[in-house]
Amino acid sequence: MLADILRLIALRPLFTLAILGFPLLLLAAVGLFTMLLLKFLIFVVLPIALVIWLVRAVFCCGRDPGC
Repeated sequence: MLADILRLIALRPLFTLAILGFPLLLLAAVGLFTMLLLKFLIFVVLPIALVIWLVRAVFCCGRDPGC
């Protein structure tokens, strides 16, 4: 089987790139998108949620128990 893969690489480089390269590009794209999403959640969503929670805890619920 290894000999068949080596023969495929030697004979058809574009076909081999299509077979082996696409999953690697897809894996890299998914990893970059995941890191971007995690950074967005940590540095944008979490601070906004924390500020909203603090403002509601200080101003709203101190006076109104049904808040």
